[in-house]
Amino acid sequence: MALISSRYRTLALATCIGMLLVLLAGALVTNTDSGRGCGDDFPLCNGKFIPAYTVESLIEYSHRLISGLVGLLVLATFIVTIVFYRQYREAIVHAACAGFFTVLQAVLGAIAVVWPQSSAVLALHFGISILAFTSTLLLVLWANRMIRSGGRGDKLSGPVPRSVIVVLLVSLVYTYLVIYIGAFVRHTDSAGGCYGWPLCNGQFVPELTGATLYVFIHRLAAVVLFLLTVGMWLHVRSVCRDVPELRRSAALAFILVCCQILSGAVLTTTLNNSDWLVFTSILHNMIVSGFFAILADMMIRAWKRRREERGNG
Repeated sequence: MALISSRYRTLALATCIGMLLVLLAGALVTNTDSGRGCGDDFPLCNGKFIPAYTVESLIEYSHRLISGLVGLLVLATFIVTIVFYRQYREAIVHAACAGFFTVLQAVLGAIAVVWPQSSAVLALHFGISILAFTSTLLLVLWANRMIRSGGRGDKLSGPVPRSVIVVLLVSLVYTYLVIYIGAFVRHTDSAGGCYGWPLCNGQFVPELTGATLYVFIHRLAAVVLFLLTVGMWLHVRSVCRDVPELRRSAALAFILVCCQILSGAVLTTTLNNSDWLVFTSILHNMIVSGFFAILADMMIRAWKRRREERGNG
């Protein structure tokens, strides 16, 4: 089998960083209400190649430009993977998923511009962006491990119980649901439905109507996610004593979910400061993106190890 080159890893890393920029640029568009900055034209901006010099058009057009450039990086990564590393099925899957979700998010973005969609549909755009970013990060992690192992493989060092697969799968699916709810809150401009933290409007259970209902559901979902992550971390520590890779990843996931909750609290305190809100929202998005990607990486590695164990059994 061909060894993974450092150039390929650099290409994958550049694609991953680019996809993160696309993710954050999209969040910036949402948080600054710049989605209509180019009117209903696509790919032009208000019928021009060079848009009018307004903040909204600049942000929206920059998002489109970054997305286009990163799309080329994703295509290059996929072609290089197919040509030089087709024997590695995992690399092919990650590169193909990155390409698929990149195209899908671009199509959804274009449709949202030409034919304005409901908040429920618009929230999917961020969710698809998370999947595209995760696919590129998984490829980077895989390439790093292959290089460190000298091409011997990307395997965990010990056995993985079936219960770990179940816990990780539940955590991954539930995290995506929480991400979607958070995106829905942003697209419905409901973030101000709860003032104060951790209580909502100074109450354990506020009046559940309108924006308050959406934000309260998101906060409850976040609490459940925290408890689920703590349980996952403790379970992995308990049953995977011979798998330090999973134990480290579980600890990192726990740290990230704590940071995510704290960033949510900071975001709440900046709701009335539009300048700071942009930065706190982006930070919130960055942390949850990394958290989801770590869970996905754990899930894939644990599943591969489990399948290998069954094959040897």
